[in-house]
Amino acid sequence: MYVLEVKELTKSFGKIKAVDHISFTVPEGSVFGLIGRNGAGKTTTIRMMMNIYLPDSGEVILRGTKIGQEFKDKAGYLPEERGLYKKMKVWDTLLYFAELKGKTGREIEKKANYYLKKFELFDRKNSKLEDLSKGNQQKIQFITTILHDPEFLILDEPFSGLDPINTDLLKEIILELKSQGKIIILCTHLMDFAERLCDHIALIEKGKIILHGSLSEIKTRFAKKNILISCEEDLMFLKDLGIVDSVMDNGNEKSIKLKNGGEPQELLRQLIQKNIIIKKFAADEISLHEIFIEATGEDKRLNTEGANV
Repeated sequence: MYVLEVKELTKSFGKIKAVDHISFTVPEGSVFGLIGRNGAGKTTTIRMMMNIYLPDSGEVILRGTKIGQEFKDKAGYLPEERGLYKKMKVWDTLLYFAELKGKTGREIEKKANYYLKKFELFDRKNSKLEDLSKGNQQKIQFITTILHDPEFLILDEPFSGLDPINTDLLKEIILELKSQGKIIILCTHLMDFAERLCDHIALIEKGKIILHGSLSEIKTRFAKKNILISCEEDLMFLKDLGIVDSVMDNGNEKSIKLKNGGEPQELLRQLIQKNIIIKKFAADEISLHEIFIEATGEDKRLNTEGANV
């Protein structure tokens, strides 16, 4: 069942069409990824969903009804740009934003203390926001987003400025909120985060949706004849094999795409003959990063550029 439907949403700024008749659906109880490179139209789409921008055409349907102000009241929105008052103290900021959503009292204060402790910011509750690091400001912004217990969470590049430890903590909280039945829309250009967190995705490129659906189904579709190999050796020699279509080197992990008729066993045999030390050989596996490259046509562009070097 779809909780949210985006239908033919369009937005132009002058002669620039930022969003071009896009449509996608967000299922109940899921983490939904709106993914794409910077400038693809993700933030413009989110702002139309939040009624910050009015669309030129199209609509957003919430459980069968066109959204209005009530969606804003049900949603927690983390914008890409920080919207905090830097002269305010941390504690005052949290209570102020909760009050804007109609939430006050001891329960909110208890919850604010809980998240401050979880993010190791309890000792900074009386600090001004301008005295915090960018990463800590991002954590405060995230707390303001979830403190009023919204039904929907719309997170635009939520991992910006966070170190690996706090990134893992934020991912943990997002999954915890999902388990509570929250509907979460994650807007990001970071494919590895989307792959770890999202159940469904929509890939936007130059204002258009070019891929949409269940992440597992999309990966199955793109993974055909794809092999992931973990090793330290250079495998570019495989391009000369008649069974190999392409080789993508991601460091210690390589992605090999076989031609029609190519068999994984033959590839493995060739690697063993070359005495390649293989740590992992996984047939029919593909990363979201590789899907993005293929779906946007960047693999063709890179191969063409490489041929001209």
